[in-house]
Amino acid sequence: MNPVAAPGARAETDLAKMLATLQVDLREGEYVFVSAPGLDALPRELAQATIVEAEGPTWVLRREHADAHGLAYDFVAAWLSLRVRSALQAVGLTAAVAQALAARGIACNVLAGYHHDHLLVPAARREDAIAALLALRDESVPA
Repeated sequence: MNPVAAPGARAETDLAKMLATLQVDLREGEYVFVSAPGLDALPRELAQATIVEAEGPTWVLRREHADAHGLAYDFVAAWLSLRVRSALQAVGLTAAVAQALAARGIACNVLAGYHHDHLLVPAARREDAIAALLALRDESVPA
């Protein structure tokens, strides 16, 4: 069940409504992408997200876990979760968010879950990213 929606409520497909109700949650800590031989030997619960690619698995880990296991990474991210009732088939939310961040020169890696979209942005720009997303929401609310 989508924790944002009431039981039986439908997820939103209207972009204007999604943007007008957009909330942003900051997950504590810093996160990194790793892809290295032997990842499967690590405890699976360390992975906050996984992607299976032809070249091998990619794991998103808390930075301190990657450091503790000697794993190399080159991008340190803050994890933002979009709290909005978006349907998986909704069109435009990812593009609008990416455009708002790109306009401020903020890199963004998107992971889509069943309940939320998650954005991994440069850790040093976390506050700028949140401000950009909240501005996008505020610009979308009808006057």
